[in-house]
Amino acid sequence: MARFNLILILIAVACALSAVSANHRARKLFTELEATQKRMRDLEVEWGQLQLEQSTLAAHVRVEKVAREKLGMKPPAPGQIISVEPVAEK
Repeated sequence: MARFNLILILIAVACALSAVSANHRARKLFTELEATQKRMRDLEVEWGQLQLEQSTLAAHVRVEKVAREKLGMKPPAPGQIISVEPVAEK
């Protein structure tokens, strides 16, 4: 009978250790999940900021201003503009 009780105690201890181990692993995975979700939210905010910055930098008015001020470009004079008509294919 003592041997049977010892076996039952060992089984109970093994089950308890298994439950503790599973609980610890679940908590660790949940913490990792929350950290990953926070990183995802941070990246979404950064993506939105980058899209806003890109739209600001690519605005027609800004491009024209940079071309005029930094590159010294200017609109062509009316005599410098040549229109080319498409050739109809036969």
